[in-house]
Amino acid sequence: MNDIDKLKRDFLEYLEIERGSALKTIENYDLYLSRFLDFAQVKKPNDITENSVRQFRLSLNKQLVGNGQTLSKKTQNYYMIALRMFLKYLAKRNIKAMPADQIELAKVKEHSLNLITPKELERLLDASKGNDLKSLRDKAILELLFSTGMRVSELCSLPRDISTSSEELSIRGKGGKIRVVFISESAREALKKYLNARKDMEEGLFIRLGNLSGKNKNPPEQKKGKEKKKKYLGKDYGNLDRRSVESIVKHYAIKAGISKKVTPHVIRHCFATDLLQNGADLRSVQMLLGHANIGTTQIYTHITDKHLREVHKKYHSK
Repeated sequence: MNDIDKLKRDFLEYLEIERGSALKTIENYDLYLSRFLDFAQVKKPNDITENSVRQFRLSLNKQLVGNGQTLSKKTQNYYMIALRMFLKYLAKRNIKAMPADQIELAKVKEHSLNLITPKELERLLDASKGNDLKSLRDKAILELLFSTGMRVSELCSLPRDISTSSEELSIRGKGGKIRVVFISESAREALKKYLNARKDMEEGLFIRLGNLSGKNKNPPEQKKGKEKKKKYLGKDYGNLDRRSVESIVKHYAIKAGISKKVTPHVIRHCFATDLLQNGADLRSVQMLLGHANIGTTQIYTHITDKHLREVHKKYHSK
């Protein structure tokens, strides 16, 4: 194993152990770095130069991905972010290499939010009706997603033994960081009804109903075929996975007559914009969403800008 291969392996272990990065993040960084190192024929850190990076960027920019389209600037930036992180890691270990700040990211189009209207959101939350276990579970999922703004991976990691009388809940987010989220009265009520209806001994909060009988190894919520290896903290509880929750949200969005694509992340966007439009400050929303950097939360400022324009137009004297 040459020097650079060992350093790359050490870097990936650093991401996993010290930074607590998700398995998917580590896999992606491995892919992005390996492609650059192979392209530039890097054997040691000094082989990473401005010229080798520029040539690699040119090759990415010309790469076809289908339908005559080239690799998007956003995807190209992922490669540069991985390389920049690697160079920062080398600098931290006092290993001489190209300075990370010499790598600039390509400008990308402004991020646009996929949102649904408050009326559509209301219809979505009311779409799961009935007192059967599946309906009660799905209602609780929808209510909890909007009440807390949690990520779908965080929802999938929840254990059964949460208090339905408490207005707050501690969850483990990205990088293993713990944060507190708050549960609305309607979400607590939905959770209570769902948990009261369960007669099983499973430890997970939102589980596959096929697990309860042990007979159905391929319930409708689980896609047939070879499953990819997944990592989410609730896997030991028998919880639903990300794809299953996404399918549930999609099902009820169609049932509610919403033509837009609705995902758990769209509900998270709705949670954030609802807070901001009702007067919450950006820093508080950052903490509630579990964003490490407030820059990530700032994608919502355009929503508040629009709201402020409407306030100005309505209340400012001419």
